[in-house]
This record gives sequence, C-alpha cells and structure tokens, in this order.
Amino acid sequence: MTPGSGSGAAIELDRSTADLGRVEDALRIAVSSDDPLLRDVASHLVEAGGKRIRPRLTLSAAYAAAADGTGAPAAPEAITGAAAVELVHLGSLYHDDVIDEAETRRGVPSVNARWSNIVAILAGDYLLAAASERAASLGADVAMLLATTIGDLCRGQVLELQHLFDASRSEAAYLSAISGKTASLFATSCRIGGMVSDVSPSTLAALTAFGQHLGMCFQIVDDVLDLTGTEEQLGKPAGNDLLEGVYTLPVIYALEHSAELGDRIGGPLDPATLDAVRDLVNAHGAVTAALDVARSEAKLADEALADAGDELDVAVCASLRGLVEGLITRQT
Repeated sequence: MTPGSGSGAAIELDRSTADLGRVEDALRIAVSSDDPLLRDVASHLVEAGGKRIRPRLTLSAAYAAAADGTGAPAAPEAITGAAAVELVHLGSLYHDDVIDEAETRRGVPSVNARWSNIVAILAGDYLLAAASERAASLGADVAMLLATTIGDLCRGQVLELQHLFDASRSEAAYLSAISGKTASLFATSCRIGGMVSDVSPSTLAALTAFGQHLGMCFQIVDDVLDLTGTEEQLGKPAGNDLLEGVYTLPVIYALEHSAELGDRIGGPLDPATLDAVRDLVNAHGAVTAALDVARSEAKLADEALADAGDELDVAVCASLRGLVEGLITRQT
C-alpha cells in the first residue's frame, strides 16, 4: 500500500466533498424531466438529502484503488457509478414507503403520503430505470451487476414480508433477508468503484466482501436504533418495525428470554403500547447481543480490507475503517 502524506486526511476530505458535489449534480440530471409532476416526485428525496453512504463507498473504493496518494478527483466513471447506486437506493425507498405505508422519510413527507402509492411506485421505477441507464453506460458487466443487485434487493424484501408478525422468525431468516435488502447494495457500491478502476480480481473480491459485511453491520445497527432512537434522530417514526410486524435481531434475541414479549407481539400492535414493548426488548440484553453481531460483521469488513494486499491506498483504507467504527458507535 502507498502511505498517505501528512496532509492526506485533508486531501481526502477535500476531494470527497468535491466529488460528492459532482454526484449530486449527476443525481439532479438523472431525475430531471420535461413533465413537472414526474420531475417533482423523482427529485423529492434527492433534494431531501441524506448521508449518501453508498456513493461514498463507490468513491472510496475508487480512491483506494488509485493507490497513488495524490488525492486526484474521481474519474467520471466513478461519479456515474456512485450516482447509479444512489438511484437504486432512492428507488427502493420509494417502494419501501409504499409497503410500510410510511408518512415521513428523511424528515419530509414520503412520496406516497404527499402524492399517492401509485405515483410513488412509478417514481421508484423511474429511478431504477435511470440507475440502469447509467450502469449500462459503464459496460455490460456493471449493468449485469446492478440488475442482479436489484433482484437481490427484491429477494431480501420478499423474505422479510414472509415473516411479518412472525414471533418464530429465526436469526438465520433475518440475516438472509438483510443480506439481500441492504448488504447487497453496499457490496455493489464498493465493487463498482473497483470495477471502474480496473483492480485485480482478488482486490475486487476484497472490496466486495468489505461492502457486504459493512452493509450487514449497518442494517443491524439501524434495526437497533429503531428500538432505541427517537423520531428526530431517525427522520422517521421510532419503533416502526414493531408496528409493521418486522421482528429484527434484537427482538428475536429478546423473545428467547421474555415470555411476556411473546404474548404481546405476533399481531398488529396498538401504538399506545409500543413504548412498553420496546422497553421489554431493551430489558433483556438483546440490544447488546445484536450489537455484538454488528461488531463481528465490522471485524469481518476490516479483515476483508486487509486481504486486499498492497493494491489499495493506506490512507483511504484507514478512512473506510473509520466509517465502519462510526456505524457501530452511532447508536450512542
């Protein structure tokens, strides 16, 4: 690996900020339309902002693959790939909000609440089509990867839907669902950054594995936050998973120790009793146990980077490891 210079962190921040601005420009172009309604709906969550974790991963993978320590801006192909993965993510959010009957997203009214379910579904499809168009411009391999990933997202969501209000949902079923609905796009985000940078097959596999484990870690912590956070912190109603009958890893663990919890869930939950149910989950060490699994995934992500050998930039890898640690600590 190429060591970073003393000003490496500043260079990394500068180019990341500039390149994310380029990604934002690409997203706005992607959601533009001559039809005012389609333009307003498709741009709704783009303009609402967000952490842009997935495009950050694509850019970081491309930076790491450069391994020259110069802090050069990302290539146009990396910007296009970063925009494509974020468009997939945004399209999936539109569809998720219809499934969940969500009223808010990122602190603003959801598309389905502001317009309608039909409009939200069509707008989500429009974003997925825009993502596919950009992936195709990067070549058949990237287009195939993104198509496969969209299929994985659907598979994971279907697996989750099969276990709604299922108090017997297993840990294995949960992990399989989040591997598809979340981790697959994290893995693809990293893989595209490596693909457009022409890294070796072994390094490409390492970047992909890093993204997969990072995505697993992210979703587990996200599910913990749904039980421990507030609406202000989450940008959406807290405890929504319980209301929707999605029993995540902390709930699965808590059910092993609390007969009372088992008596209270398994069907539609009265919002007035939601806090009591959340307290039951938090009372049996289930949150700590779930976070231990997240930490295990974080360790595997770190090991995946180490497996990449000398082809990746040291300073960028350190930044990626910091991202992993940030995901673990964000519940505080």
